[in-house]
Parts: sequence; C-alpha cells; structure tokens
Amino acid sequence: MFNKINVLINEEKLQSRINEISNEISNDFKNEEIILICVLKGSVYFTIDLSKKITNNSIILDFMKVSSYENGSTSSSGRINFELDIHENIENKNVIIIEDIVDSGLTLNYLYNYLSKKNPKNLKICVLLDKKERRTVPIKIDYTCFEIENKFVIGYGLDYDERYRNLPYIGYIEEN
Repeated sequence: MFNKINVLINEEKLQSRINEISNEISNDFKNEEIILICVLKGSVYFTIDLSKKITNNSIILDFMKVSSYENGSTSSSGRINFELDIHENIENKNVIIIEDIVDSGLTLNYLYNYLSKKNPKNLKICVLLDKKERRTVPIKIDYTCFEIENKFVIGYGLDYDERYRNLPYIGYIEEN
C-alpha cells in the first residue's frame, strides 16, 4: 500500500480552474448546443462539474469507455480496448471530448480520429490534467485545466485499481 497521499491540486484550485475553463467554453459556443463526451470512468467528476458551469448553452452528455491500462497497472499497455461507444449522432454538431488525463496521447488520439469520422461540426478536446513530457503522439488540446509533471495521480475521478476516485482533490502517492 502507500505511505502517504500528497495533495497536488486542492479542491478550491480545481473548482476555480474549472470555472475558468467553463467560461472559455461558454464564450466559444455562445447559444449553441454542445455535446460533451465524457470518457469513462475517470472524467465523470470533471465532466459533471464542468457541465454545470457552462452557461448559455444546451448541453447533451454522452459517454465513451476505452482503456489502455491493465488492471492494477500505473502505466499504459499501449493497446486501446473499446468498451462503450456514444449514443448521440454527432454529425454537424459541436462536440467536446472530456478526458481526465493525457499521458502518451494514444488514447485521446484514437478517440479524436474515431469521432472525426462521424463528421462533427466542431470537435474539441478538454482535459483536466496534461502530462506533456510523456506525450508520444502529437495532439491538439483546446482546453487544459492543469499541466502536471510525470507523477501517478489519484483523486477527483482518477484511480489506482478503482480506488481513490472519490477524493475531492488531485493527489499523488508515495509508495512503501
């Protein structure tokens, strides 16, 4: 197990930055409908908080589930497993992919290319955390809450073997 969970980004700082990002999105899509695609499971908390703060817009929530992590692993396997597809027709619609964390960029690149083939009017990417130094695939992120260094993080939807998602902050762990 872990010796200690250290707070990297506290709850107040998280919510403040989410307010800023929601304002950017609201301004970019004034009075236009937006489909937010929540990438399960990790981005659920972020998606819900963000969607409640976007103003002047009709919001549709949809969900996708893919994984590139093996059970209990803290690093990507490099293989993308598609588990759940969206239900909404996104053709000629404003779409924002909501992701918890971008590491190598493989998963997000896969999702972006997959959704692009469905011909949305706009396809944007919004991420809670970006580990730029780990990127192996170039990808344009339109809205980034925080850039972080290469630490394994938990909380606010991010897990370690399905645990710690419910923490109200982003933390990192010190192992024994």
